[in-house]
Formats: sequence, structure tokens, C-alpha cells
Amino acid sequence: MNPKVAAVIGDPVRHSRSPAIHNAAFAAAGLDWVYTAFEVPAGSGAAALEAAKTLGLVGLSVTMPLKAEAAAAADEAGEAVRELGAANCVVVTGDGRLRAENTDGTGFVAGLAADAGLSPQGRRAAVIGAGGAARAVVRALGAAGAADVAVINRTESKAEAAAALAGPVGRLGRVAADVPAADLVVNATPAGMGADAAMPCDPGLLREGQVAVDLVYEPLETPWLAALRAGGIEAHNGLSMLVFQAATAFELWTGLAAPVEVMRQAALAAG
Repeated sequence: MNPKVAAVIGDPVRHSRSPAIHNAAFAAAGLDWVYTAFEVPAGSGAAALEAAKTLGLVGLSVTMPLKAEAAAAADEAGEAVRELGAANCVVVTGDGRLRAENTDGTGFVAGLAADAGLSPQGRRAAVIGAGGAARAVVRALGAAGAADVAVINRTESKAEAAAALAGPVGRLGRVAADVPAADLVVNATPAGMGADAAMPCDPGLLREGQVAVDLVYEPLETPWLAALRAGGIEAHNGLSMLVFQAATAFELWTGLAAPVEVMRQAALAAG
């Protein structure tokens, strides 16, 4: 019997940890499934989704720059996809239809619970950034019952649009006022990724008792995280968000509970 196939699509995907994460999960679950990566440039997302149906793939992970294209090309979409206009997961249903989902927000909330034992319920959050990842996090914080979600971005119109996704608790934020006052501070910008030494904000604005999350996980410790930890502040990287969004995708594709710890270890080993 030929194995079932799932894949990640995007550009670039050569260094994606997703194949290691999902292949480890399939093996742990005893599934004859395989997960691979297809580099698909911007503008070809719809064609890639159609090809997934033609080739009999069971699911896709979708990364930049194809998330909006996947959302638009799918036959049906979950509520998060409809609100965000972006999909990071596609399920090929039994009748050959494509259902788009967005598991980024739920992955963030699950990762926050796993890393920090923290629920957003009743908490004040400051989110730095207003791009796709920030929008998913802001929406998830609002849905999880955060008391206040301040979105900080150089372009105020983008910050306001992102903040609206949190509902009545979302608002435009300011670094100097909202970072020190928050229970949870999230960097949803690329600052610190790779060899970039930039920081999303002055780490001196944070204090002990706050929790910080940097969605960057390449490297696992950014300069911002290193500075925060040196100051005694609880700070976590974005690896758990990656693992938990993948775990939700696994469950959507297979109908089985995801082996999360196996996936986490595979993600670490793939770095």
C-alpha cells in the first residue's frame, strides 16, 4: 500500500522543521504516512491546492507567502480563516474538497500554557507587530478572554486593524505605556530572526513577574530573549507555538491525538 502524503508549501521551505515534526508524529502514531516540502512561489498557491487534490494528498501546511492565497482558494474555511484572511493548514476531505484552517492562534495559546502555565483569561497583553502572526495571536488572545490587548506597530492603521480582531478588548498600544503594564508581552515581529541583532523593544521596559514570548524560534534564543532572561524575566521562544499549531494540523488530518512531546523533541533536533 502506498503511504498517504502531506506536505508544507511556501517559499522558502528548504529549512522548514515541519517535515521532521510531522514524520516523527506519523511514526509515533503507527501511520503509514509521509510528510514532505514543496517550494511554491507567490502566485501559485491556488494551483498548489488544486494539485494536492489531483495527487491525492491528505493535507497541507501553508507558510509564507501563500497563506492568503490558500484561504481564498479553498472550498470552505474555518472561522479563524474567515476572520484573518489567512490559512496555515488545509485538509483534503473525504469527498475531495479543500477545507482551510488557521491553527496559529490556538497553537500560541496552547504553547503559552505549556511553557508558562499561563492562560490569557483576565490578563493584559501587549503584542508588538501587526502582521500575519500578530493578527492570529491577537485574535486568539481576545477569544481566550484577555482583559486588554494592546497592539503596537509603527503603522497605526495596521495596529488598529489587528486590534479589532480581539473584539472590544483590542486597542492601539504604545511601547512606553503598555509594555511595562502588561502581564504578557509578545514579539510578533521578525526582529532577532537569524543573525539579526535587532530587538522589538527595550528589554529594560519589562519587569519581573511579567511573561514574554518571542515568536521567533530561529535562533531559539534571540538577543531580546537573552537580555530578558539575564534580567530575571520569564521569557519563551516561539518553538511551542510551532509545535502546537502542527499538533492541531495532525489531529485535523488524522483524527488522532497528536504525540506532542514527540513532535517537540523532533522540532528541537531539527534545529
